[in-house]
Amino acid sequence: MRILLWNVHGGYSDSLTSGGHTYLYLPADQHGSGGLPRLDRPDGVDVRLTSAEELRDDPPDVVVLQRLEELDLAAAAGIRPGADVPAVFCEHNTPRVDVPDSRHPLADRDDVTIVHVTHFNALFWDCGSTRTAVVEHGIADPGPLYTGVLPHLAFVVNEPVRRWRGTGTDLLARFAEHPVDAFGIDAERLPAALPGSPRLAYAGNLTPTELYAELAQRRAYLHLNRWTSLGLSLIQAMLLGLPVLVLETTEASRAVPAGAGALSTDVEVLRREAARLLTDPDEAAARGQVARAAALERYGLERFCRAWDTVLERAVEQHGP
Repeated sequence: MRILLWNVHGGYSDSLTSGGHTYLYLPADQHGSGGLPRLDRPDGVDVRLTSAEELRDDPPDVVVLQRLEELDLAAAAGIRPGADVPAVFCEHNTPRVDVPDSRHPLADRDDVTIVHVTHFNALFWDCGSTRTAVVEHGIADPGPLYTGVLPHLAFVVNEPVRRWRGTGTDLLARFAEHPVDAFGIDAERLPAALPGSPRLAYAGNLTPTELYAELAQRRAYLHLNRWTSLGLSLIQAMLLGLPVLVLETTEASRAVPAGAGALSTDVEVLRREAARLLTDPDEAAARGQVARAAALERYGLERFCRAWDTVLERAVEQHGP
């Protein structure tokens, strides 16, 4: 298939464009979204820039939308999603207001399929009569790179200060006695935002390959999201073989099995288990093996691409000629 989409979530784009299709991207818009995704994909992936003129002459087989404004961006390029070509909307987010009665902006439409990235999200968004599907995350296996040589916790969140309570950034203060290395966009703002956490350090906003290498050296991964979709960085850490300390909210209980680290809504439980893992490298490595096995089974890239193929094929069939 020829698939039109926008480069919004870099990590997700890496996985989505590994499915054996032709992926068309319009140039970056005035907000910086769009353009080709980063070149961190297997050889042979067919990803190319296109233009409005090319799309009008040769429309794509399907449009994958990830933001509401892309409906207008596609229309400006001469493509009406759902009318001219089949359309799928990938909903990355948990609802932000009126939970649990949150109506999706695309509810009760018959010209689009909403794809949720977790079963939790599908449960909490009211999509009315709009067709829905769930495609759980898929990530290419980086391999069991874990060494855990640094008795530090890793924390990976983009814009952790702006997103504060949603990503559980405020909870880092509860781990002030432990060394925590923070990675991600704008994570350099964390030490100033949490002055009572002297062992919290900014570790960089790295490329995926660089991040894998750095995470693998940390003893355990800290995931404190209160109300966001399941983060790709959690699955990446599990694939690397890190044990994970996870706030038991949203989709976490489905992703993280017993024995993979610690899972609780009681932050003190996570804090105590962090202390144990930081002082017991053998226990940390053993729990990391459980985490890696679980991530391989549920979040493999091949399964992800097959699931997306099914969604896209159905969207084309339901759209008709």
